[in-house]
Amino acid sequence: MDISFKQVNYTYQPNTPFEHHALRNLSFTISSGSFVAIVGHTGSGKSTLIQHLNGLLRPTGGEVSIGPYQLMPGKKVKDIKVLREKVGVVFQYPEHQLFDETVKKDIAFGPKNFGVDYEEIEKRIPPILDAVQLPEELLERSPFDLSGGQMRRVAIAGVLAMDPSVLVLDEPTAGLDPRGQKEMMDMFYQLHNAKGLTTILVTHSMEDALQYADHVIIMDHGTKYMEGTPEDLFVQKDKLQAVQLDLPEIIQFLRKIEDKFQVSLPYEGQTISELGIQLKEHLKGDVTDE
Repeated sequence: MDISFKQVNYTYQPNTPFEHHALRNLSFTISSGSFVAIVGHTGSGKSTLIQHLNGLLRPTGGEVSIGPYQLMPGKKVKDIKVLREKVGVVFQYPEHQLFDETVKKDIAFGPKNFGVDYEEIEKRIPPILDAVQLPEELLERSPFDLSGGQMRRVAIAGVLAMDPSVLVLDEPTAGLDPRGQKEMMDMFYQLHNAKGLTTILVTHSMEDALQYADHVIIMDHGTKYMEGTPEDLFVQKDKLQAVQLDLPEIIQFLRKIEDKFQVSLPYEGQTISELGIQLKEHLKGDVTDE
């Protein structure tokens, strides 16, 4: 589903001493099937933004469109339940939302609550377990007997069981070690491609935004500061530092290569190891030419 924000404002506790303008004249478009990263420091408006995507919040000004659904001030959303079925949100530490007595019941809770029949839920569970890399023998176990990583995958499976068209990820790797972070992000990227999802990643990790997203929106104090491809945005060091963001490590590495060896290597999704091999080949070629 295409998503658009048109001059969206959101104010918490308006007309009180605690009034706070969280979003200001925010406009952007997310194309169906894209993988978009929303980046910004704490307090930039990222969490408020994503709560508009399934109607948890509604704008106090402007208009939000998610496919055929419109969110506007003072107007009820028709079929809000269907919208929330289509937009799956994985919040930070989703394992904290587990509550049922077995893994199977926890995964089934969401679709059951949205009126999906038992046979359809049974059909959905095996491919979802495969997608989140959990064995079927865990289905009858208590989710609270699992490891932290497995609990998170169960919670994610519960979101996927609703068969969403849009997947919103709010810092999904928070609290995981580096290996767990990579496994989790690779899993989401595979899901994105396999199911043709529109994926929106809220992250502090410039590395994840660079590696997985095809478009980036940078937020600052409730406004859109910059947007574009990660390759275009993440070379603008001064602009990023002005909003307390650093260049991704691999871009910093490329700059150091350029400064030290006067060699310009384009970033095309390589790892640092792959760039090292490219640099070695390049320098070897220079020596041969001489």
